[in-house]
Amino acid sequence: MKDAGYTYYTQKSYLADVRQFLDSLNGKELGAVKKLHVVSFLTSVRERGVSDATRNRKHASVNCFFKALAELELYTVNPAAGIKKSKTEKNREPVYLDESDLQRFLSAVDGKYKDRNLALFILMSYMGLRVGEVHTLNLGDYNVERRTLRVFGKGRKWRNVPVPEDITPFLDRAVEERLTPWRGKEEALFISQKGRRLSIRGIQQIATDTFARFQQELPEAQRRAYSSHKLRHSFATMLLRKGADLRTVQELLGHSSIQTTTVYTHITSREKEEAMSRLQIRMPQL
Repeated sequence: MKDAGYTYYTQKSYLADVRQFLDSLNGKELGAVKKLHVVSFLTSVRERGVSDATRNRKHASVNCFFKALAELELYTVNPAAGIKKSKTEKNREPVYLDESDLQRFLSAVDGKYKDRNLALFILMSYMGLRVGEVHTLNLGDYNVERRTLRVFGKGRKWRNVPVPEDITPFLDRAVEERLTPWRGKEEALFISQKGRRLSIRGIQQIATDTFARFQQELPEAQRRAYSSHKLRHSFATMLLRKGADLRTVQELLGHSSIQTTTVYTHITSREKEEAMSRLQIRMPQL
């Protein structure tokens, strides 16, 4: 996976999936593994409640494992090949925050590392970065003069994202207040309190804590399962509602296919009601 250029996060996920699969074999020799054993494993993880997307990733992990064995001339059969993917929900409306909620969420950012945390949330909510992209940002990726950010995204693709003028002070502040890394050559833009590059899990935990503060006054039944990725959903939704074309949003989000971007073209109940209210209905007399 390293040789193929897989990201650290993907490597970690795939390795965990493969270990889980091997554990499910209960010591069975690889030579005795059939397609039925792979299907049985995938069925068992589905029964434990994982999503269709997670089930498909586990399938991809096991498939990658057997393909690697074949490439290294250690094994010739791939029992994971030819197994159908699980169907995922189509056009599911993403969970997002509207602009007023987003402002309240950012106001809930607090603590000793407020400047750092505020900057990384702003990058996700107002520039559309993924958690992994924030994690991999280096100091040199931020061009202060041109006000651009060089982002290393999915598929090992780079993209340049303009930094809005209103965001510049927050990024500048994060650079100024950057924690001192324990390693002199550490280039990461965001440093943890341990002096290392702030991890993906670390960013996700900071988001979880902030979302908890953001919703603490709401009754338990009204609280939503927000995550750091929902900030990216919010960015895409805001852009489209303000009239940005789909192709531009695709470029800013770093989507390889415009079909992925179309999921953000959802319509709210309020917008449906407004559209219906424009109808001039002439009903017959009762």
